[in-house]
Amino acid sequence: MLVLCAQKIGAGLSTFGLAGCGVGIGLVFASLIIATSQNFFIKEELFRIAMLGFALTEAIALFTLMVTFLILFS
Repeated sequence: MLVLCAQKIGAGLSTFGLAGCGVGIGLVFASLIIATSQNFFIKEELFRIAMLGFALTEAIALFTLMVTFLILFS
């Protein structure tokens, strides 16, 4: 019973990484909006860079979920 409780607490604590990823995604798109408003002529290049940043940040979120599921179901 103690191991099961520790497993649930560990899985809950491991989801804190998702909050950081949410903040990271918000910062990526906030920076995109600010940069586009300052220099409208390079918006396509800025958008490509923002999508790369979004994809890398989302990959970290998926790794966090993978660790959470490994803790829960192993």
